[in-house]
Amino acid sequence: MAALPTDSNTPLDEVACGLMRTAEDGTILRINRIFSEWVGQPPGALLQRRRFQDLLTMGGRIFHQTHWAPLLRMQGSISEVKLELARDEAPPIPIVINAIRHEKEGVAYHEIAAFVARDRDKYERELVLSRKRLEELVTEATRLQEEAKDRALFAEQMIGIVSHDLRNPLSGIAMGAALLTRGQLSEGQQRTLNRILRSADRAHALIADLLDLTQARLGGGLSVSLQSVDLHHTISEALDELSLVHQGRPLHHKTVGSGECTADRNRLVQLLGNLVSNAVAYGTPGRPVTVTSGMGSQCFIAVHNEGVAIPPEKQELIFKPMTRGAQNSAGRSVGLGLFIVREIAKAHGGEARVDSTADGGTTFTVAFPRR
Repeated sequence: MAALPTDSNTPLDEVACGLMRTAEDGTILRINRIFSEWVGQPPGALLQRRRFQDLLTMGGRIFHQTHWAPLLRMQGSISEVKLELARDEAPPIPIVINAIRHEKEGVAYHEIAAFVARDRDKYERELVLSRKRLEELVTEATRLQEEAKDRALFAEQMIGIVSHDLRNPLSGIAMGAALLTRGQLSEGQQRTLNRILRSADRAHALIADLLDLTQARLGGGLSVSLQSVDLHHTISEALDELSLVHQGRPLHHKTVGSGECTADRNRLVQLLGNLVSNAVAYGTPGRPVTVTSGMGSQCFIAVHNEGVAIPPEKQELIFKPMTRGAQNSAGRSVGLGLFIVREIAKAHGGEARVDSTADGGTTFTVAFPRR
């Protein structure tokens, strides 16, 4: 087997790139001055003592083993491969390498030319950073766009509520107040005063619903003030008041087990009012509404009414805002009642659900931990 040339060629030390000849296993047979300066070692410490792949960073060594050597054997050359030269006490040097495989008398060797690629490396890093920044900007723009859509929808809903549902009750208040300024209250004026009070109550309820909707949508949920309450007594008192509002509609109350629980009494009264109003609006006229309060594995309030069943596809959406149970309802609600019921249940650590069939009627149940 013929010996491979290992002599130094002086003109090669004057070129503007690194030059190296290696055996097929990577052993350095010749290296010019600039290449050895990059490595930080004199040629004498490299020739026949080090392999080319030993001068690379860990990633470069892996690439040399898995790609470099097989490609040179198969295709005979490699062009513009970017690697990094490792140095003991200095940052690695990015280089671009061209290599070609030769054979002489059956013995293979590699001729390698390397060029420092600091500018290219800097450009590639800046390109990666620019792409990352662009992706972040696109993500942020998408997020802002979704927020803008949500806020626009929310604003539209609020405009619809204020323009439609508050217009009639407030008009009733204004007209009734104008009539009362004409003199002593007659029987008719008394009836007008009663209408004023009912309209004022309705307007107050709508405004309260708006405030709760805003707090639930933008404030992360409704606030509650938890304390020990007698659930049965609370529901009984609330039903007495509701019976005055829904005169002519029987409201029955059933109790199950103990009524001791921890809850916000005012929120429970609000919840019950929404459920009973919903049952009266959508239930069969004249038929009773039954409210059950009690204790099982959890505290619960259930409101049942007879009437047309809620379609299964609507049962999934019934607790969302601006949703009504039927198209032929009285039209006096903006569809916030059940949404607020669900939010009150969530604020108590519980949940609200509905069961509705043609034979069994409709039952809304709110259950929450006894604590």
